Amino acid sequence: MSESKHILIVEDEEHLAVGIKYNLEAEGYRVSTVGDGVSALKLVEEHEDDVHLVLLDLMLPGMSGYSVCESLRERGNDMPVLILSARTLTEDRTRGFDVGADQYLNKPFELDELMSRVKNLLARSDRRNGTKPQVLERSAYSFGATTINFDTYEVVVDGTPAKLTALEMRLLRYFIDNEGRVISRDELLREVWDLPATVATRAVDQFIRRLRKIFEPDPANPQYFLTVRDAGYRFVADNAAADSSQS
Repeated sequence: MSESKHILIVEDEEHLAVGIKYNLEAEGYRVSTVGDGVSALKLVEEHEDDVHLVLLDLMLPGMSGYSVCESLRERGNDMPVLILSARTLTEDRTRGFDVGADQYLNKPFELDELMSRVKNLLARSDRRNGTKPQVLERSAYSFGATTINFDTYEVVVDGTPAKLTALEMRLLRYFIDNEGRVISRDELLREVWDLPATVATRAVDQFIRRLRKIFEPDPANPQYFLTVRDAGYRFVADNAAADSSQS
């Protein structure tokens, strides 16, 4: 690879951290490991511009992985965060995304899938930092009672500021870039999450529910983020475009 990316592993199970480190280094990455959240935040603070990806366990001594991720985002750190956890409940994944994680991978996991996600997250980060999105040239957008500034991440719904994670903003922007078009779950996994369509996850549906909760006057009867049965989802800024085949 042209540049040696630095990956931080935050994992208190030493044997697992050592195994992941060995395989990442075999792929040419630079890798640091720490066993607790406080040490992770300290390392990132000391090497802020030299940590390109964080692999984060949730069950850490003293400070949970949720708190670590939340602290990173509150400090303005936008490096990708991939949660590695044995927690499999939907609410665990949702909370991980709530605090700003980019992806969530359950333990035990296949090494090939981990390596693929690492590669894709780093590539997406490079694209985000190197170029601006090509489709939507304007940074501001409005629909219904909502105004959005993609440069500042400011979102106001019906006069009230709304806080969205980076992943929610990417999903929102993808819908706006493709306004009116039916988008399949597979396409969203590929283009927003950088995941192959073969990955079994309910993340797309969970995030659609979250967007509806934020932007829809009545989330149970959406006007903007519509379900197209057996096909996917469609965003319409003009709710008059909705028809009886969508809900």
